[in-house]
Amino acid sequence: MNKYQVITDWSHKMRIQCIEQTYKAGRNGGHMGGALSSIEIFAALYSSVANINLENRYDENRDRIIVSKGHCVLSYFAALNLAGFISDDLLTTFETNGTTLYGHPHRNLERGIEFSAGSLGLGISFAVGVAKACQLRKFNNRIFVILGDGECNEGIVWESLAFAAHHKLSNLTIILDRNHLQLDAPTVDICDMESFEKKFSAFNLAVDTVDGHNPESLCRALEKRYDRTNVVIADTIKGKGISFLENNPACHHIVLTEKQYKQALEENKYEIK
Repeated sequence: MNKYQVITDWSHKMRIQCIEQTYKAGRNGGHMGGALSSIEIFAALYSSVANINLENRYDENRDRIIVSKGHCVLSYFAALNLAGFISDDLLTTFETNGTTLYGHPHRNLERGIEFSAGSLGLGISFAVGVAKACQLRKFNNRIFVILGDGECNEGIVWESLAFAAHHKLSNLTIILDRNHLQLDAPTVDICDMESFEKKFSAFNLAVDTVDGHNPESLCRALEKRYDRTNVVIADTIKGKGISFLENNPACHHIVLTEKQYKQALEENKYEIK
């Protein structure tokens, strides 16, 4: 089986897990929109691109996957589950009483979680610091950070990019999940940041724009290494894979009814290769 088929299979399993965990969380619900848009990104990183696994999770020279848009935990936890970091039993406790799997990730290297997210913009600044530290120690690893397009309203994002550009952090790859929606409206209506391609290029960063739901396009972009920081702009659909959530601002955080839960599962029937 080729790696692109593996990513496709992982993505299907992860969508089912996102649906299941949101429904089981009951009235606590979950941030489904941004999780569903980022599924193929996580699947590509954990199944193919990044050098991070159970054996090297404490190795200083490991690759890092840092999640700055912390509200995508449903897909993040689903990927960590398939990678072996989070057990099936633990995953079912998401957002229930007594759980340690919250609505935003909490740093826990045993579970492969590199960063405690929540306040937007902090993840990329942390990633830049980690990348600089690894550069100084002459490690050959890579730092991947997942950023949201709405998150780019934060000024700290651009300060971080200036630092990355100045220090030529060639070990840093920024993945922008460009799903065109934020909490309650399209990004263009809240604070229009386009063109991201022009803005990132103005910092002298290498920029690739890809279909964020296409495994082959994602892998080819993520596997590239440049002599400077690179940005992979992944064009995605918020709520991808569930008809009543796709491109719907209401999908940012949702409590699923039984009817919605059954419909979402029905729409995601798939035969694993």
